Amino acid sequence: MNLPENYIPIIIQAAVALGFVLLSLAGTHFLGPKQSNSKRKNEAFECGIESEGNARTPFSVKYFLTAILFVLFDIEIVFFYPYAVNFREFGVQGFLAVLAFVSVFFMAFVYVWKRGALDWDR
Repeated sequence: MNLPENYIPIIIQAAVALGFVLLSLAGTHFLGPKQSNSKRKNEAFECGIESEGNARTPFSVKYFLTAILFVLFDIEIVFFYPYAVNFREFGVQGFLAVLAFVSVFFMAFVYVWKRGALDWDR
């Protein structure tokens, strides 16, 4: 049964998590260093190298396309985990489902390859 007293551990855990967040925020505010804003402090810092040029320099679309494709084809690995854990229970039907899943991603990969999205020299 869903009784209200069954939710007490969840409420306690949520209260502890919220309390930890609030305590951490308050602690960093009160215990952290107090510095005033200055031109030197507000400058961009990158590994000790002086910044040069404009930070708004446009990037090649290839960079973003590669990042999106990486995420797309990398996330499919997450869907293989349940199959790898339970592949014996899935049997032939599960194997065929995973084969269909892989074939869709393989066709997408071939399409991207043929379109030249992976060719950096273009």
